Amino acid sequence: METQQKFQVLIADESHLGFAQIICDEMASSAKARGTGIAKRSPEYIQLKMREGKAVIAFNQDGIWAGFCYIETWGHGEYVANSGLIVSPNFRKGGLAKMIKRKIFDLSRQKYPEAKIFGLTTGLAVMKINSELGYEPVTYSELTQDEAFWAGCKSCVNYEILMSKERKNCLCTAMLFDPKDHYQPQETKEFFEEKKSVLERLLRIKQWKFLQPFLNKDKDGKPANKSKKLFQQIFNF
Repeated sequence: METQQKFQVLIADESHLGFAQIICDEMASSAKARGTGIAKRSPEYIQLKMREGKAVIAFNQDGIWAGFCYIETWGHGEYVANSGLIVSPNFRKGGLAKMIKRKIFDLSRQKYPEAKIFGLTTGLAVMKINSELGYEPVTYSELTQDEAFWAGCKSCVNYEILMSKERKNCLCTAMLFDPKDHYQPQETKEFFEEKKSVLERLLRIKQWKFLQPFLNKDKDGKPANKSKKLFQQIFNF
């Protein structure tokens, strides 16, 4: 069972450059399978993060690549994002994502102790992990307004939705850890556990509301062909 796997989560360096293409391919494949967006990154960009010591990489006990995540900074270091979290399909649902998030969070706090750490996610599982680290759901207005950050969303399939909402909302949920003003992780964890069924329903309503104007309709006004398939992927029916 994958839950019995042992993993090693390391700060990536030049010895891991050869894994960049595998990581990029898996990011793209995962986003396609979920039917959701992700900002694309090149192998060269991933390698840069490794050289800078701003990434973590995971392997199983046999030395097989298992996961990855990296740090991005915005607003002259005022904001930090832990981006590109990916776990190989062979090692999912075994707690590795949580290990990677903890490692990259600790690395971010070490490198940028005064920075606000934020993330955007469409997944309840990532929201749960973030909550256990002390993140809180916030509005987009509380995120960095650095144009370079928002430019990174252009490769996301939901970019048109983001721009139609004047960058104030999208399918992703924003979460933030502010070192100067935050609840304790136990408090945010308890809040998530108490409200997760409500949060899940809100995510689905949000997706339905935002996607509906962009879907092709048949003569009866129902999602047609590719649009119907997309709805099925998102809402699992």
